[in-house]
Amino acid sequence: MYIVTIDEEECSGCNACTDGCPAKILGFVDEKAVVTGDESECMGCESCVIVCPTGAISIMEI
Repeated sequence: MYIVTIDEEECSGCNACTDGCPAKILGFVDEKAVVTGDESECMGCESCVIVCPTGAISIMEI
C-alpha cells in the first residue's frame, strides 16, 4: 500500500498529476491537488511525482 503526500504550498495547481495518475485517485479542491479517490488503488508508479513540475508530490510505501 502507498501513501500519497501533496505539499499544498508547493502545488501550483497545474493539473499535471491528475492527468498523469493512471489510478485516477488525484483531483482538485480549491485549485490544489488532493487525493480524491481510494488511496489503496495507488500503484506506486510515481507517474504523478514524475509529471509534477514543482515537486509537490511524494509517495511512500507502507
